[in-house]
Amino acid sequence: MERIFGRPIVTQEEMRARIKDLGRQITADYAEKDLILVGILKGAYAFYADLARAIRLPLRVDFLIVTSYGSRSKTSGKVKMVTDLTEDIAGRDVLLVEDIVDSGLTVKYLIGTLSKRRPKSIRVCSLLSKPERRKVDVAVDYVGFQIPNKYVVGYGLDYQQKYRNLPYLAVLDTVDDEGQGF
Repeated sequence: MERIFGRPIVTQEEMRARIKDLGRQITADYAEKDLILVGILKGAYAFYADLARAIRLPLRVDFLIVTSYGSRSKTSGKVKMVTDLTEDIAGRDVLLVEDIVDSGLTVKYLIGTLSKRRPKSIRVCSLLSKPERRKVDVAVDYVGFQIPNKYVVGYGLDYQQKYRNLPYLAVLDTVDDEGQGF
């Protein structure tokens, strides 16, 4: 029988409170600016929706789909943009919303690619950060939670496209740190 729930690492209540705080901080930082919130799908969808509602500004929304994993649970190290933005970001303040920043490769790729479109600014907001997994130096301007180097699922994050619907974040007990089942 497949195990559905892992060990909770961040509860639903803790996420709600932290996202509310992030929303207040982003609202203050982007007051009087032309903000476009760019969600990185699929993993950030739940965080993105809650964060957008917590930001008390008129903002634009858009999405990108990028992948560096394919069907594997360990990054390939190569980032691929699957779908592009529909909004023009030239002259606008862009806030990339990520589910997790671990190696930093995806964020570095996105900042480099989107910078060529001449936005006024690009900053990063991530629900989770795993600094001990960084392969490249990237700035994460807003961090929900810093977590240890464990494989987490729930609240948009998946293992083989499953578990995104958990209302909390959990360490998946049936996967080791390298993404291998046991």
